[in-house]
Amino acid sequence: KVSSKFDPKVMAPIMLDHFAFMSSLGTIQDLLWVGPLGFMEINVSFSGGGVVGGVSSGGWFGWFGNGKSGESVSVPIYVPGIFFVLPLIWFVVFPFLKGVFRFVSSTSSSLCRLLVPIQVPSISVPLLDSSESSDAISSSPSPPKQQPSPSIVPCYDPAQYADLGTMPAMTQKDVFGVCERASQAQNEWKHSSFHTRRQLLRILQKFILANQETICRVASRDSGKPLVDAAFGEVMVTCEKINWVLSEGEKWLKPEKRSSGTMMFYKKAWVEFVPVGVVGCIVPWNYPFHNVFNPLVAHVFAGNAVVIKVSEHASWSAKYYSRVIQEALKAVGAPENLVQIVTGYGDCGNALVTCPLVSKVVFVGSCPVGRKVMAAAVETLTPVVLELGGKDPIIVCDDADLTQAVPTAMRGTFQSCGQNCMGAERIIVHSSVRGAFTDQVVSAVKALRQGSPLAANARGAVVDCGAMCMPGEADRIQGLIDDAVSKGAKLLAGGDKAAAPPGGQFYPPTVITDVKAGMRILDEEVFGPVMVILPFDTDDEAIRIANACAFGLGGNVFSRNQNRALSLARRLECGMASINDFATTYMSQSLPFGGVKESGFERFGGVEGLRGCCHVKAYAQDIVPWLMDTRIPPPLQYPVAPNAFAFVSSLMRMFYGTDLVTRVRGLVGLAIASIPVSSTAASVDKTK
Repeated sequence: KVSSKFDPKVMAPIMLDHFAFMSSLGTIQDLLWVGPLGFMEINVSFSGGGVVGGVSSGGWFGWFGNGKSGESVSVPIYVPGIFFVLPLIWFVVFPFLKGVFRFVSSTSSSLCRLLVPIQVPSISVPLLDSSESSDAISSSPSPPKQQPSPSIVPCYDPAQYADLGTMPAMTQKDVFGVCERASQAQNEWKHSSFHTRRQLLRILQKFILANQETICRVASRDSGKPLVDAAFGEVMVTCEKINWVLSEGEKWLKPEKRSSGTMMFYKKAWVEFVPVGVVGCIVPWNYPFHNVFNPLVAHVFAGNAVVIKVSEHASWSAKYYSRVIQEALKAVGAPENLVQIVTGYGDCGNALVTCPLVSKVVFVGSCPVGRKVMAAAVETLTPVVLELGGKDPIIVCDDADLTQAVPTAMRGTFQSCGQNCMGAERIIVHSSVRGAFTDQVVSAVKALRQGSPLAANARGAVVDCGAMCMPGEADRIQGLIDDAVSKGAKLLAGGDKAAAPPGGQFYPPTVITDVKAGMRILDEEVFGPVMVILPFDTDDEAIRIANACAFGLGGNVFSRNQNRALSLARRLECGMASINDFATTYMSQSLPFGGVKESGFERFGGVEGLRGCCHVKAYAQDIVPWLMDTRIPPPLQYPVAPNAFAFVSSLMRMFYGTDLVTRVRGLVGLAIASIPVSSTAASVDKTK
């Protein structure tokens, strides 16, 4: 219902739906919008006793008719449209137009980059031998006979025991020399522009996309993972990281305005992000390519130099990746020592942590070694970021879509043979769907193919699961399985190392259920191709099972009810959570990566990780120094006046009083305290 009475002279009448609401005056029955230069006519029904009568406001607000107690009177009220238009424009139209502008700007910028691509130099990195250039390579039935020594790190393919030569085991002197050269390079690089840093990342991205197969082959050779898993975990996430930093990195490292505070209202306040200097990164063996390029991308873009200590179990690939890095640095004119890779054992890592030239340490690895890193960093008070692995749960609710949950749980458990810090180690399934879930999983696991990924690729075949990268891991996992089975757990697939393919460090894909408290496999990180299925009946029980763990890296929940899934995810004690997916927070590179409890602390990745590459430096400056600046008031100048405390107390009341009266009293007190007082009136008796 809309009133038909309106001034025909007003502009752009827009009809709104009839609405009504109760107020202390009456009921607004009709609303007519007649444009910003006209009026809104509001018909108000007055009823009951004591209605205002004979009042005429005139002008802006029209008039009120006469009314008598107990009668109903309908009167129009005319309100200027501008009173309603301004809030509408400010709170609705402007934000909408701002969003449209951002969308158009972002879309047009992306289209321009696609249609008019930026000129990016190409780099060429020659392959040194067949182990880098070919899938086929001579293998051995057993690991190379060359044993580790203080001076060399033996390298071999864990999936077929092919000898890959050695890498140097660097000493403390070697590492300190590397860090000194890195520090000199960083002193130059910190003055580089964001344009130059972006160009370096574009060069790397262009090379990565053009050489995916070689990068994945080298990673597979050193870690034993299938090529498809290398594409997922090595190349794809690295490209996503580079893309995000290219798109948003400068935005998050620019100076940022901050509020100046109540008393400092006449100043401007801001922070700047200053590169920390040389960053030492100690990375594990499970993703040889990504674990090198992930810290490189963030720290170099932030203006730091990076020294990366790779694992002794995946050092061979560093030769190729180091050549790629050097060619990219050369192409952009960056210092050649800006990014360096060191190889060796624990003493090499200790040297990196304790080097006085290293300003920050990032460690990714196990809890025992993480504690040693922290202890070593104490000597130099070097800040440390620790990512210490996890034992991530997947909760599958009774209303979950099993066609989605089963394949995702399979990928989360068996990708890279389960050697993932965010690997799905506990699949917590509602009892009502446990049978169907288990049947589908067991059927899929029994169909998995295991063997040497590169040997299979050379003959045109494919494998689903590769090898365990680290020697002795298969035996350790077998110990966990044997312990669980001896205490009542039930094997549904795999579980026998002897049944794995020969000629490599293999452990067969395994499914185990009926796991109870007291079994080691429920508490210790498996880091292998083992799916543990645990039942639950209520959501509270699922959360109790998921949180009954020393680790807290990631978590995942499957349910068709989005609200239920989100509610469960919020109750998980972890640093990251995915809804109806697995570990997808890592593909959203704007998000930080890290956990709680024994999964470590601090973050790398995302805005927090990028800013963590810097010191945050705070600034405050007078906005109009010729008009207002800070001068110490006379009562507070040394030696302070007798009324100095009264001055400060009044000042605080004036600025921080919770009501007007307190603030006025503070102002009056401040005026009184500003009156000069003779110092002799409050002189101290020196004898006392």
